[in-house]
Amino acid sequence: MSNLIIAKSVIKALVKAKKSISVAESITGGGLAAALTDIAGASEVFVGGVVAYSDQIKVSELGVSKSDLKKYGPVSEEIVRQMADGALLKFKTDYAIATTGVAGPGSAYGQKAGTAWIGLASKKERISIALFLTGDRESIRHATIASALAAIERILKP
Repeated sequence: MSNLIIAKSVIKALVKAKKSISVAESITGGGLAAALTDIAGASEVFVGGVVAYSDQIKVSELGVSKSDLKKYGPVSEEIVRQMADGALLKFKTDYAIATTGVAGPGSAYGQKAGTAWIGLASKKERISIALFLTGDRESIRHATIASALAAIERILKP
């Protein structure tokens, strides 16, 4: 299923439920926000987002713990959860999605290219998903966006 189809489903479900969403992105570099805002009607539910490519922005804009960044590294379950929580609080939304990872080429932070994490947060639940993808930089980022959209779609579907 294409990102466009999933994004349409997500926006439709959010509008129907009268719920809002925000994003905190690292590996996807704004692509997740773009996928959501490409859909007509997104302005009813999409509040905003932060592209936190650097650790400094993760800390200052999303409230990620400096000590946790050092302890776990930016590509970790702990950090993606904090990014999602930070977006939820910053934008005062019903849902927040966060992404972090290594798109490549090569490796970073002790992780191989294709390692990614998705964090979903709401007032009721926190979910984190590990991804181990293959391909070039573009395909890894695209697959991370698709996986994030699919994850929020599953939560929104009754």
